[in-house]
Amino acid sequence: MKKQHLIALSLIAAAALAGCASAPSSADLDKLAADAVKSSFRDEGIVKVSVLNPDDLNTACSAAEVAGKPLDHDTATALQNTQLKTIKWPADGNYMGDWKKGEALAQSGRGQTFTDDAKTPNGGNCYNCHQLDPKEISFGTIGPSLTGYGKTRGVTADPTGPAAKAVIEYTWGKIYNSRAYNACSVMPRAIHKGIITEAQARDLMALLLSPDSPVNK
Repeated sequence: MKKQHLIALSLIAAAALAGCASAPSSADLDKLAADAVKSSFRDEGIVKVSVLNPDDLNTACSAAEVAGKPLDHDTATALQNTQLKTIKWPADGNYMGDWKKGEALAQSGRGQTFTDDAKTPNGGNCYNCHQLDPKEISFGTIGPSLTGYGKTRGVTADPTGPAAKAVIEYTWGKIYNSRAYNACSVMPRAIHKGIITEAQARDLMALLLSPDSPVNK
Protein backbone atom coordinates (compact mmCIF):
# COMPACT_ATOMS: atom_id res chain seq x y z
CA MET A 1 0.00 0.00 0.00
CA LYS A 2 2.90 2.37 0.63
CA LYS A 3 4.01 1.96 -2.98
CA GLN A 4 0.45 2.54 -4.14
CA HIS A 5 0.23 5.75 -2.14
CA LEU A 6 3.53 6.93 -3.63
CA ILE A 7 2.14 6.32 -7.11
CA ALA A 8 -1.02 8.15 -6.22
CA LEU A 9 0.89 11.04 -4.68
CA SER A 10 2.87 11.39 -7.89
CA LEU A 11 -0.37 11.61 -9.83
CA ILE A 12 -1.75 14.19 -7.41
CA ALA A 13 1.42 16.26 -7.69
CA ALA A 14 1.12 16.23 -11.46
CA ALA A 15 -2.50 17.31 -11.22
CA ALA A 16 -1.59 20.13 -8.83
CA LEU A 17 1.05 21.41 -11.22
CA ALA A 18 -1.57 21.36 -13.95
CA GLY A 19 -3.75 23.69 -11.90
CA CYS A 20 -5.85 21.35 -9.76
CA ALA A 21 -6.12 23.07 -6.38
CA SER A 22 -8.41 20.71 -4.47
CA ALA A 23 -6.75 18.55 -1.80
CA PRO A 24 -7.32 14.79 -2.25
CA SER A 25 -8.87 12.68 0.47
CA SER A 26 -7.46 9.36 1.61
CA ALA A 27 -10.22 7.62 -0.36
CA ASP A 28 -9.21 9.58 -3.46
CA LEU A 29 -5.61 8.50 -3.00
CA ASP A 30 -6.63 4.88 -2.58
CA LYS A 31 -8.75 4.95 -5.73
CA LEU A 32 -6.05 6.65 -7.78
CA ALA A 33 -3.46 4.17 -6.53
CA ALA A 34 -5.70 1.18 -7.27
CA ASP A 35 -6.50 2.48 -10.75
CA ALA A 36 -2.82 3.14 -11.47
CA VAL A 37 -1.79 -0.33 -10.33
CA LYS A 38 -4.57 -2.10 -12.25
CA SER A 39 -3.75 -0.19 -15.42
CA SER A 40 -0.21 -1.61 -15.26
CA PHE A 41 -1.31 -5.26 -15.24
CA ARG A 42 -3.36 -7.61 -17.40
CA ASP A 43 -4.64 -11.18 -17.20
CA GLU A 44 -1.79 -13.47 -18.17
CA GLY A 45 -2.11 -17.25 -18.20
CA ILE A 46 -3.53 -18.50 -14.90
CA VAL A 47 -2.84 -15.19 -13.12
CA LYS A 48 -5.72 -12.72 -13.20
CA VAL A 49 -5.79 -9.01 -12.38
CA SER A 50 -8.52 -9.77 -9.85
CA VAL A 51 -5.82 -10.89 -7.39
CA LEU A 52 -5.15 -7.17 -6.87
CA ASN A 53 -8.64 -6.58 -5.48
CA PRO A 54 -8.22 -5.89 -1.74
CA ASP A 55 -10.59 -7.28 0.86
CA ASP A 56 -11.53 -5.53 4.09
CA LEU A 57 -8.73 -7.31 5.92
CA ASN A 58 -5.98 -6.21 3.55
CA THR A 59 -7.36 -2.69 3.43
CA ALA A 60 -7.33 -2.38 7.23
CA CYS A 61 -3.85 -3.87 7.57
CA SER A 62 -2.43 -1.67 4.81
CA ALA A 63 -3.91 1.43 6.41
CA ALA A 64 -2.36 0.47 9.75
CA GLU A 65 1.02 -0.04 8.09
CA VAL A 66 0.84 3.34 6.40
CA ALA A 67 -0.09 4.93 9.74
CA GLY A 68 2.89 3.19 11.34
CA LYS A 69 0.91 1.51 14.10
CA PRO A 70 -0.79 -1.87 14.63
CA LEU A 71 -4.51 -2.43 14.31
CA ASP A 72 -6.45 -1.59 17.43
CA HIS A 73 -7.42 -4.62 19.49
CA ASP A 74 -11.16 -4.53 18.77
CA THR A 75 -10.68 -4.22 15.00
CA ALA A 76 -8.08 -6.98 14.92
CA THR A 77 -10.30 -9.28 16.98
CA ALA A 78 -13.32 -8.68 14.75
CA LEU A 79 -11.31 -9.36 11.60
CA GLN A 80 -9.79 -12.50 13.08
CA ASN A 81 -13.20 -13.82 14.09
CA THR A 82 -14.42 -13.33 10.53
CA GLN A 83 -11.43 -15.25 9.17
CA LEU A 84 -11.88 -18.00 11.76
CA LYS A 85 -15.31 -18.74 10.32
CA THR A 86 -13.72 -19.63 6.97
CA ILE A 87 -11.79 -22.59 8.39
CA LYS A 88 -13.18 -26.02 7.56
CA TRP A 89 -12.06 -28.84 9.80
CA PRO A 90 -11.48 -32.32 8.30
CA ALA A 91 -14.87 -34.01 8.11
CA ASP A 92 -13.35 -37.40 8.89
CA GLY A 93 -11.27 -36.04 11.77
CA ASN A 94 -8.05 -37.05 10.01
CA TYR A 95 -5.44 -34.30 10.12
CA MET A 96 -2.38 -36.32 9.11
CA GLY A 97 -1.07 -37.34 5.71
CA ASP A 98 2.35 -38.40 4.44
CA TRP A 99 5.26 -36.41 5.85
CA LYS A 100 7.47 -37.28 2.86
CA LYS A 101 4.95 -35.68 0.52
CA GLY A 102 4.73 -32.81 2.98
CA GLU A 103 8.48 -32.27 2.83
CA ALA A 104 8.43 -32.14 -0.98
CA LEU A 105 5.53 -29.70 -0.80
CA ALA A 106 7.33 -27.50 1.74
CA GLN A 107 10.38 -27.28 -0.52
CA SER A 108 8.42 -26.55 -3.70
CA GLY A 109 7.47 -23.06 -4.75
CA ARG A 110 5.93 -24.06 -8.09
CA GLY A 111 2.50 -22.98 -9.18
CA GLN A 112 0.42 -19.81 -9.40
CA THR A 113 2.73 -17.92 -11.77
CA PHE A 114 1.63 -16.87 -15.25
CA THR A 115 3.97 -19.40 -16.88
CA ASP A 116 2.50 -22.35 -14.98
CA ASP A 117 -0.26 -24.54 -16.32
CA ALA A 118 -3.45 -24.61 -14.24
CA LYS A 119 -2.88 -28.33 -13.72
CA THR A 120 0.55 -27.77 -12.14
CA PRO A 121 0.31 -28.64 -8.42
CA ASN A 122 1.07 -25.61 -6.29
CA GLY A 123 3.93 -25.84 -3.85
CA GLY A 124 3.78 -24.72 -0.26
CA ASN A 125 7.09 -22.83 -0.39
CA CYS A 126 7.40 -23.17 3.39
CA TYR A 127 11.20 -23.14 3.40
CA ASN A 128 11.09 -19.66 1.96
CA CYS A 129 10.03 -18.38 5.39
CA HIS A 130 10.75 -21.14 7.92
CA GLN A 131 13.44 -23.53 9.04
CA LEU A 132 11.99 -27.03 9.27
CA ASP A 133 14.54 -29.82 9.00
CA PRO A 134 17.46 -28.92 11.31
CA LYS A 135 19.87 -30.32 8.71
CA GLU A 136 18.79 -27.72 6.15
CA ILE A 137 21.49 -25.11 5.56
CA SER A 138 19.33 -22.76 3.50
CA PHE A 139 15.95 -21.48 4.67
CA GLY A 140 13.99 -18.28 5.12
CA THR A 141 13.78 -16.31 8.35
CA ILE A 142 10.65 -14.25 7.76
CA GLY A 143 8.75 -16.70 9.95
CA PRO A 144 9.89 -18.52 13.09
CA SER A 145 11.89 -21.73 13.00
CA LEU A 146 9.61 -24.76 13.06
CA THR A 147 12.36 -27.24 13.90
CA GLY A 148 11.07 -29.69 16.50
CA TYR A 149 7.55 -28.30 16.08
CA GLY A 150 5.63 -31.40 17.17
CA LYS A 151 8.24 -32.65 19.60
CA THR A 152 8.57 -29.45 21.63
CA ARG A 153 4.80 -29.16 21.87
CA GLY A 154 4.37 -32.68 23.20
CA VAL A 155 2.45 -34.01 20.22
CA THR A 156 4.90 -36.74 19.29
CA ALA A 157 4.99 -38.06 22.87
CA ASP A 158 1.22 -38.09 23.45
CA PRO A 159 -0.58 -37.63 20.10
CA THR A 160 -4.03 -38.38 21.52
CA GLY A 161 -3.83 -36.22 24.64
CA PRO A 162 -5.86 -33.03 25.15
CA ALA A 163 -2.80 -30.81 24.76
CA ALA A 164 -1.93 -32.49 21.46
CA LYS A 165 -5.50 -32.03 20.22
CA ALA A 166 -5.27 -28.28 20.80
CA VAL A 167 -1.93 -28.04 18.98
CA ILE A 168 -3.17 -30.14 16.07
CA GLU A 169 -6.30 -28.03 15.61
CA TYR A 170 -4.36 -24.78 15.90
CA THR A 171 -1.79 -25.96 13.35
CA TRP A 172 -4.51 -26.95 10.88
CA GLY A 173 -6.23 -23.61 11.34
CA LYS A 174 -2.98 -21.70 10.92
CA ILE A 175 -2.24 -23.48 7.64
CA TYR A 176 -5.84 -23.07 6.49
CA ASN A 177 -6.11 -19.34 7.19
CA SER A 178 -3.27 -17.75 9.16
CA ARG A 179 -5.17 -14.51 9.59
CA ALA A 180 -7.71 -16.17 11.83
CA TYR A 181 -5.00 -15.94 14.50
CA ASN A 182 -3.13 -12.79 13.44
CA ALA A 183 -5.16 -10.34 11.39
CA CYS A 184 -2.17 -8.87 9.57
CA SER A 185 -0.02 -12.00 9.32
CA VAL A 186 2.23 -12.14 6.25
CA MET A 187 1.78 -15.92 6.11
CA PRO A 188 -0.34 -16.94 3.09
CA ARG A 189 -3.91 -18.04 3.74
CA ALA A 190 -2.92 -21.32 2.15
CA ILE A 191 -6.13 -23.35 1.90
CA HIS A 192 -8.56 -20.44 2.16
CA LYS A 193 -7.00 -18.81 -0.92
CA GLY A 194 -6.66 -22.06 -2.85
CA ILE A 195 -2.87 -22.15 -2.74
CA ILE A 196 -2.86 -25.74 -1.51
CA THR A 197 -5.53 -28.41 -1.11
CA GLU A 198 -6.75 -30.00 2.10
CA ALA A 199 -4.95 -33.21 1.10
CA GLN A 200 -1.70 -31.27 0.78
CA ALA A 201 -2.34 -29.61 4.13
CA ARG A 202 -2.58 -33.05 5.76
CA ASP A 203 0.86 -33.86 4.35
CA LEU A 204 2.25 -30.63 5.81
CA MET A 205 0.63 -31.49 9.13
CA ALA A 206 2.46 -34.82 9.12
CA LEU A 207 5.73 -33.06 8.33
CA LEU A 208 5.26 -30.80 11.35
CA LEU A 209 3.81 -33.28 13.81
CA SER A 210 4.82 -36.86 12.94
CA PRO A 211 7.51 -38.42 15.17
CA ASP A 212 9.02 -39.93 12.02
CA SER A 213 9.40 -36.56 10.30
CA PRO A 214 12.91 -35.05 10.12
CA VAL A 215 11.40 -31.94 11.68
CA ASN A 216 11.06 -33.79 14.97
CA LYS A 217 14.32 -35.75 14.97
